[in-house]
Amino acid sequence: MREQAFSGQRRRAGGIGNAIRRAVPIRTFSDGNDPLPGYLEVDFVEHCGGTKIDGDFVHSFVMTDIATGWTECLTMPYRSGAFVLEHIERVRRALPFPLRGLDCDNDTAFMNAAMLDFCKATGIELTRSRAYKKNDQAWVEQKNGAIVRRLVGYGRLRGLEATATLASLYEVSRLYINFFQPSFKLKSKTRHGARVTKRYEAPLTPLERVLRSASVSEATKRRLRAQFRALDPLDLLRRMRDAQQRVAECSASGVAPTETKTSAQVPLADFLTSLGTAWQAGEVRPTHHRKARVPHDWRTREDPFEHTWPKIQQWLEAEPGITAQKLHERLTSMAPTMYSGAQLRTLQRRVKVWRSNRARELVTRILGDADAMTAGAATLRQPSLQNIRTVTITRE
Repeated sequence: MREQAFSGQRRRAGGIGNAIRRAVPIRTFSDGNDPLPGYLEVDFVEHCGGTKIDGDFVHSFVMTDIATGWTECLTMPYRSGAFVLEHIERVRRALPFPLRGLDCDNDTAFMNAAMLDFCKATGIELTRSRAYKKNDQAWVEQKNGAIVRRLVGYGRLRGLEATATLASLYEVSRLYINFFQPSFKLKSKTRHGARVTKRYEAPLTPLERVLRSASVSEATKRRLRAQFRALDPLDLLRRMRDAQQRVAECSASGVAPTETKTSAQVPLADFLTSLGTAWQAGEVRPTHHRKARVPHDWRTREDPFEHTWPKIQQWLEAEPGITAQKLHERLTSMAPTMYSGAQLRTLQRRVKVWRSNRARELVTRILGDADAMTAGAATLRQPSLQNIRTVTITRE
């Protein structure tokens, strides 16, 4: 491999991957503002639990149509170009319009010879975004958060069973999102100095945008209308919650759940009532749960007052009204090499906690003494049983 010294750095000749990238044209966010249905942006979402660690994790393969917002989500147990080609072929047969183009990033799962040959053989226009410019794929990036993360959350999924569990969720959610979930679409954007004014079209579902498109055949539109009339959005929503529950259990335990209680056992009236008050409890999706916070009871730095704190307590006992700044000045005069102005805020916090504890101890002791005195006085006021008997006998 040829190497050339340039500006003190080594420059290596590109391999086959760079040659394929150069063969694929770049499409920016400003190119093709109003394309026909069929030009899709594709991207990956990795379900690794937030922190990236070594290993293979389940990936969501997201495909979003720019013109209509039609979104298809598929799963793969790990990132691979073979899965990408299989999913593209599957989606191409299921889309209500012909697949005309694919826009992807510079991932090697997309930028390979197999992908390039497939697009040439099927007549699909392949483009790519600029490196480190996520705005070039703004449509699919928005769906990564609005659909994938809102449905699946940020849990860790791994293995074939988790892949199948997530696929069952996408199988139901695709109908709800494309047929019943409306979304806004940017109509125009004007800039006046530093101020940007955006105007949006009326919110429509992806299905409504497909039905309004002149490039979609009437036979396809009739089939979509018949499918829409046969769907029940409430039933889809319940099935989505059931699938989310299984995904959440799979993410928590690492294995697919064997048996779970489904919301289909809940009466429809109770389910509808719960939807009216679900917003009060925040996010109701089973895949969205706050992680239990571990109490932070350990020190991350050395205690600067570990050896001088007994002396500071003596000063506080002798002079309760002394300020933390005066205490710090005394420490600085005693050990100038050990203390400087950096420990003043730490000392103020320590003194504040000490005074709060002392006040609590004083109040507890005072209240305890008062309770003891009250109990003693009540005992003195109550006559004993022997005195009561003596008084009774005397009166008789």
